[in-house]
Amino acid sequence: MQITTKAIVLSSLKYGDTSLIVRAFTQSDGVKSYLLKGVLASKKAKIRPAYFLPLMQLEIVANHKNKGTLESIRDVRVAFPYQTMHTDVVKNSVVLFLAEMLGNSIQEQEQDEGLFNYLEYALHWMDAHKLSPNFHILFLLNLTKYLGFYPDTSYQNSPFFDLLEGRFCNEPSLNPLIQNENLENFKKFLGTNFEALQGIQLTKSNRRELLKTVVQYFRLHVYGFREPKSLAVLNAVFT
Repeated sequence: MQITTKAIVLSSLKYGDTSLIVRAFTQSDGVKSYLLKGVLASKKAKIRPAYFLPLMQLEIVANHKNKGTLESIRDVRVAFPYQTMHTDVVKNSVVLFLAEMLGNSIQEQEQDEGLFNYLEYALHWMDAHKLSPNFHILFLLNLTKYLGFYPDTSYQNSPFFDLLEGRFCNEPSLNPLIQNENLENFKKFLGTNFEALQGIQLTKSNRRELLKTVVQYFRLHVYGFREPKSLAVLNAVFT
């Protein structure tokens, strides 16, 4: 079936000498993988490799067989031209990290309009604003709303947050916990938005510890989650 849909690039992998395998989150059908034959062979080709940088927002005309195999793309255009995302070195580091986290976390092969709209909005906001060093932390925590494990914000005065249960608690358990200063920093991000990031101040070590905790939270709740290789690069950028 031929379909025209918006798509956000999650990853691209060279296949053979001249082809790419692109994984994207589409507005119409969730996660899809595409084989782009010969796209690296000709500089005059209509479909260019530059379209498939991480988190590019595209409009594609694709053939979807929906049989679990690699699909094909007939045409593509940039749906939202970024101004800073791939040219600002720091933003690009965040882009690589978030693309890897999204690729590890979004698994459904079905339409999810709410999640797609959130990603569009968040990426537009990131492109248009000066980057807060805490942007990626809030991005990931708000992402959990659409993945089904946003923290239960009840009883926030409790001394612990149980990462496995996703809730605050008064007594420690054998589950991984957030506590003390890390817990206070964690609570700053709950129920907030990107516009409020300027008011959140963290030291470099506190930011690194909180990000490590958020990645652990994903690991506990996303089946088959893989540790992001770009995390070390991101930590180096914000040190």
